[in-house]
Amino acid sequence: MDKTILLFLLKILMTIIFSGWIVLWFLKPTNMWTRKWKETEASVIFTFFGYYGLNFVVYSFPVIAITIIGLVYLHFLCTKPIRNRQAKRSTTGLSNPLVINCFVGVLSSIEILVVFFFILLLAWTFYTRISNDFKNLEPVKSLKLNLWQLKYLRVATRFGLLAEACLAMLLLPILRGLTLFQVLGIQFESSVRYHIWLGTSLIFFATVHGASTLFIWGVSHHFQEEAWRWQRTGRIYLAGEIALVVGIVIWITSLPQIRRKRFEIFYYMHHLYVIFLLFFLFHAGDRHFYMVFPGIFLFGLDKLLRIIQSSPRTCILSARVFPAKSLELVLPKDPSLSYTPTSTIYMKIPKISKFQWHPFSITSSSKVDKDKMSLILKCERGWGSSLYKMIQEELDANADSLGCMSVMIEGPYGPASLDFLRYESLVLIAGGIGITPFLSILKELGQSSSKYGFPKRIQLIYVVKSSQEICLLNSISSLLLDQASHDLILKLKVFVTQEEKTNVTVRELLNDMSRVRTVTFDTKRSSHAVNGLESPLFIASMAALASTAFLVSLMCMNHFIASSPKKGSTPEKMNVSGEKKATYKENTSSTIVDLLLLFSFITAITCTTFAAIILRWKRLEKKKIPHHQNQCKTTENSSVEPWSLVEEHDIQFGGRPNFQDIFSMITTEAFGSNVGVLVCGPRAMKESVASICQIKSQGLNMGAKGNQPYFNFHSLNFTL
Repeated sequence: MDKTILLFLLKILMTIIFSGWIVLWFLKPTNMWTRKWKETEASVIFTFFGYYGLNFVVYSFPVIAITIIGLVYLHFLCTKPIRNRQAKRSTTGLSNPLVINCFVGVLSSIEILVVFFFILLLAWTFYTRISNDFKNLEPVKSLKLNLWQLKYLRVATRFGLLAEACLAMLLLPILRGLTLFQVLGIQFESSVRYHIWLGTSLIFFATVHGASTLFIWGVSHHFQEEAWRWQRTGRIYLAGEIALVVGIVIWITSLPQIRRKRFEIFYYMHHLYVIFLLFFLFHAGDRHFYMVFPGIFLFGLDKLLRIIQSSPRTCILSARVFPAKSLELVLPKDPSLSYTPTSTIYMKIPKISKFQWHPFSITSSSKVDKDKMSLILKCERGWGSSLYKMIQEELDANADSLGCMSVMIEGPYGPASLDFLRYESLVLIAGGIGITPFLSILKELGQSSSKYGFPKRIQLIYVVKSSQEICLLNSISSLLLDQASHDLILKLKVFVTQEEKTNVTVRELLNDMSRVRTVTFDTKRSSHAVNGLESPLFIASMAALASTAFLVSLMCMNHFIASSPKKGSTPEKMNVSGEKKATYKENTSSTIVDLLLLFSFITAITCTTFAAIILRWKRLEKKKIPHHQNQCKTTENSSVEPWSLVEEHDIQFGGRPNFQDIFSMITTEAFGSNVGVLVCGPRAMKESVASICQIKSQGLNMGAKGNQPYFNFHSLNFTL
């Protein structure tokens, strides 16, 4: 079967399953669904498939199935030959900025549409539940409440359902290997903000839910007897209170003021999610847990596979110390490992911290550098500052060679295709360390532009605080200073914001490497290079194995509970009607059911762990680094060919760029009708450029005269 047809069929299948899952969310609050669902549960409760298997297949498995199919789709998409085609205005227009706000940032039409439907889902769920509750108000047996207290308690309870909906989506945006968003072309760094929005909404709804419930208990004088209850069946109130407190702690320590200045606090407190999810299970019970379980299941499996992938240690080959506290690290790479531009890796250095992982943009191209990869990081504070001091101190003691610095690498993660590069021209706008993803793009284009029809005209705008930071462009100096040997027109504009004007040129700054110190590391103790992630098909098979093991364990659990006679009831009494059959489930302690559900999850993860470790070990045994490669040293680009262009690249001191003027000049030049604008830098810079792209695109859509280019905005997140 042709790959194009196969990819189309996989897309259709994912769309059908996803649509059905969304319809399920809208039907779940209705009385019709509740009635039909109870009948279905009663009919299967004594079968081997059972109540638990039914809930997992209907509520949880659709998202897992979409993930498995999506991984198969990504596998065939990555193996599909690259064709010379330009980005379509019809497909990129929806991703252009529509709303630009200092609070929410830059939002595209697609993002606004998704947010609108999610808010609609929350409103529909709340309205339907409250309407049914108020029509059939029943007093709470353990509480003596008047009418307004009873209504307010119902409202508080339904806010808990809104928190549940947010929790169901919370972990999906932060998946890395099992990501659903990569199918849509959204990378992990970009989808993190969806996780932040959902987490904030979750805490808001959960706080209203918990605080309102406690308020009703207080005014009705039942606080002491209700707040500390760990009842046998039903919702466990104490577990909910613990989950709420833990969730608030996680949210507070995630605020930008703490996350940016005290990253270690944010990082370690975020691992309290294990306690939060555990007590949420005890509080909400398994009936509600199945709706949020897909994200938890995929996150746990994703975490497991990432731990296995990153467990072999490697050693840094060399490091270059740049001015302005910047480092370039070079790592050994398996020659068969291929990754796309703008990819990122996660790195842990046990000498600095045994627990902290930090993301970095890869600045090298896998097509140019076959056996190594490089990354550049800014070392201003925290973990990066510790690494910089460590290298500086040992460099001062022994300027030529250092002992082995072992690291653990996770990734690389990157886009599945290069569609965002298939414009007629590109405008790359970087601020400070935001240049890192563009270095890999430019290296890729310098190698592939003539072969694949990638953009041949590029405008690079680089905004820095000091001229010392321009040395970070050294790895692409041959592209900048010797363009005659490359089928690429690359024009650089540098804006140095905190220095007075001098007569120095870009060429002189690039060639001045006197302040850059290079050191190599001993790598004899390392036998592994960076091998990268397993193939999408491998990850899909692990997801299928884990879900199958979980389902089998659930069915065995159902058989165990359903076949166990309960005190005070007999099977003959329970077989009269479906409602009586359900008493097997109702008479079982909620804590026992929750623990058995947790046991099934652990069983599935354990089985998958053994399988993944064995298969990974067999693959790595074939890919150990030969001894002669351990002495590999990075090659420096300290000198370049004589400058072959008459036109000097532009450098301006003492001011910030006027993007309005820059885009006006681009409009008059021969940049083509379809221009990709990629921005990586501070938030204010992204919003400023997005506003101009929005105005330019709106003017063109309203019928502006002339052959004006259509600007397609893309925001990249730098990782350091």
